[in-house]
Amino acid sequence: MRILTSLLACLAAVASFAAAEVGKAAPEFTGKTLDGKTVSLADLKGKTVVLEWYNPGCPAVRKFYDAGKMQEFQKEAIASGVVWLVINTGGHEIKESSTYYPGTVIQDSNQSIGRAYEAKVTPHCFVIDGKGVLVYKGAIDSIASTKSADIEKATNYVLAAVKAVKEGKSPEVTNTKPYGCGVKYNKL
Repeated sequence: MRILTSLLACLAAVASFAAAEVGKAAPEFTGKTLDGKTVSLADLKGKTVVLEWYNPGCPAVRKFYDAGKMQEFQKEAIASGVVWLVINTGGHEIKESSTYYPGTVIQDSNQSIGRAYEAKVTPHCFVIDGKGVLVYKGAIDSIASTKSADIEKATNYVLAAVKAVKEGKSPEVTNTKPYGCGVKYNKL
């Protein structure tokens, strides 16, 4: 009986670390904001949520932030009722300016959110609908480059997914290969 109990406990532990899969419930998480407030996915039920992995030194991230485009994307989404969370899994130095980050910055110090979503690069993005279902994961847009000039020519997958959810539809594109700088994880 103890063996069966141990086996079930192991299986439950493995299940709790299941990868974020489009069409399935998004992995639950709790994190701290820059000002120490607690944010959890469970508290955001009923809202569309965007997760954006962030590294201020990554050229693929700077492509958007230096041009002010990521801030525009965040403001546009937030104005429509979306919650945009900027996830700092790598322990990078983050500015505390709310004008620089219209979205809410989450310090993923123990890297549990990054691991739960298997965030691979910055900016790896995820869109979760109001029911808590993951509806998109991958690149922010269709042109994998570090050139700001490419932003206007690209299809923005994240904003398209947000728009689809707002219209009660499934996004046309649900999974793409993310591009950017690798998320650095500590060894377990």
